[in-house]
Amino acid sequence: MTEESRTTRALIDAYALGSTAASSFVRGLTHLLGGEERTRVIVLLACVLGLAGADAATVGASATELRHGLHITNTDIGLLVTVTSLVGAVATLPFGVLADRIRRTTTLGLVIFLWAGAMLWSASVANFHELLLARLLLGAVVAAAGPLAASLIGDWFAASERGRIYGFVLAGELLGAGFGFAVTGDIAALSWIGGWRAAFVVLAIPAFVLGWLVLRLREPVRGGRGVLAHATQPLPAEADETRETEAQRLARARGIQPDPALVTGRDMRRATLPQAARYVLRVRTNVLLIGATACGYYFLAGIQTFGSEFAKQQYGIGQPLANLLLLGIGGGAVAGVLFGGAIGDWLLRHGRLSGRISTAVVGAVGTVILFIPALLTRSAFTALPYLVVAVLFLTLQNPTIAASQLDIMPPSLWGRAEAVRTMLRSLAMALAPLLFGAVSDNVFGGGRAGLQWTFVVMLVPLAASAWLLMKARRTYPQDVATAAAVARAGGYPRPSRA
Repeated sequence: MTEESRTTRALIDAYALGSTAASSFVRGLTHLLGGEERTRVIVLLACVLGLAGADAATVGASATELRHGLHITNTDIGLLVTVTSLVGAVATLPFGVLADRIRRTTTLGLVIFLWAGAMLWSASVANFHELLLARLLLGAVVAAAGPLAASLIGDWFAASERGRIYGFVLAGELLGAGFGFAVTGDIAALSWIGGWRAAFVVLAIPAFVLGWLVLRLREPVRGGRGVLAHATQPLPAEADETRETEAQRLARARGIQPDPALVTGRDMRRATLPQAARYVLRVRTNVLLIGATACGYYFLAGIQTFGSEFAKQQYGIGQPLANLLLLGIGGGAVAGVLFGGAIGDWLLRHGRLSGRISTAVVGAVGTVILFIPALLTRSAFTALPYLVVAVLFLTLQNPTIAASQLDIMPPSLWGRAEAVRTMLRSLAMALAPLLFGAVSDNVFGGGRAGLQWTFVVMLVPLAASAWLLMKARRTYPQDVATAAAVARAGGYPRPSRA
C-alpha cells in the first residue's frame, strides 16, 4: 500500500469514527431530552440565547483589538455593551406584548434574520460611532429573545420540569458566550483574516440558518395546553389544563390562600401593557426575583465584558490562555445551570414548595464567598478552582429563578411578565459594563489593579442578591396560590388607590 493510499484510508477511518461518535451523541441527547421534537425545540431555543451570548462575549474578548483598531478606551468598550442593553431594555416591552398575542415562532425567526444583518453591519463599520449605531439596532432585535422564549417554554413544557428545561436552554447562552470568548475572540486577534471584523461575520452566518430553522417550528397551544410529550415518560397530569401544577398542589395542601388584592374576574389576555406591568410589579416575589436577577446579571455582564482582560493582567497570561481559562470557567457555568434547574425541580417534586428559591439562595451565598480568594490571588492555577465553583454557584440561580417566575404568573401574562423582568434586569446589566470600565479607569487608576479592585467592589450587588432571595422564599408560596386563582378567574386587579 502506497503512502497516499494509507493517508486516504486513515482519513476515511477518521471520518467514519467521527460520524459514529456524532450519531451516538445525537441519539444520547435525544433520549435525554425526551424525543426528537422536544430535542429540536430545546436545542433551537438554546441556540437563540447562545447567539446573544456569543455576540456579547465577542465584544469583551475583542476589547484589546477594538481599542487599538478604533482608538477607544475601556469606557468606550463598556459603552458599546451598555447601549445594546439599554435599547434592549426598552424594546423588550413591545416584544412582550407580541409574545402574548401573536405567533411567537414566526416572530422569533424573523427577528433572528435582523440579528444577522446587524452583525454584518457591525463588521463593516468605519469608526466607533458607526459601530455604536450598529449595536443600537442589535440591542433592539435581541430584546425579543427573553419574552418569546419564556412564553414558549411555559407552553411547551410541564411546570414540574421547567427548571431542568430552562437549565438546558440557558446552557446554550453560556456555551455561546464561551464560543465568543474562545473562538471569535481568538479570530479577532488574527489581523490577517480581518481581526474583530471577521469575528462578527463568523457569528452572522449561522444566524441566518438559525432563523430559518426557528421559522419551521410549530406554534404551541397557549395556556400550558401544548405540552410536548416525553418519548419514554407519561405526560404529567398537570399538562391537562384542568389540573394543578405541583407547586399549586403543595400550596393548596398547606392551606395557603391567594392575595385577594390581586384576584379579580377580568380577562388578563386583554390587559394593556401598563395594566400588565402594574400587575407583575405588585407580585412581591416577582419584584424580589427581578432585583436578585439584576444583581447577579450585573456582575456576570462585567465578567463577560472585562473577564478576558482581567485574566490577562491579573494572572500574567496571554490572550489564548486567558480565553482557555475563561472557557474552563464556562464549564463550571454550564454545570451550574444544568444542576440548578434539576435540583430545584427535584426539591419541588419532593414536597419543598420553595425548593427552587432555596436553590437560588444557596447559589447566591456561595458565589460571594468563593469569588473573594479568586480575585485576590495572582496565580491562575490557584484561582482556577475557586473561579470554576464560584461561577457554578452564580449560574445555579438562573434556571430556578426563571422557572419560579412562571410559577407565580398566570399563563396569559408570561410574555409581558418576562418583558418587564427583562427590561428592569437589562437596565442594571446596561450599567454594568460602563460602570466597570469607568470605575476601573477613574476610581482605581486603570490597569491590573483597577480591574481587580473593581471586581472586588462589585461583589456587593451579589450579596444583595442573596438577601433578596431569602425574602422571596417567604412570599413565594402565597404568590403561587395567587397565580393559580388569577388564571382560573382570568382577571387582573384594578389599580391600587394608594
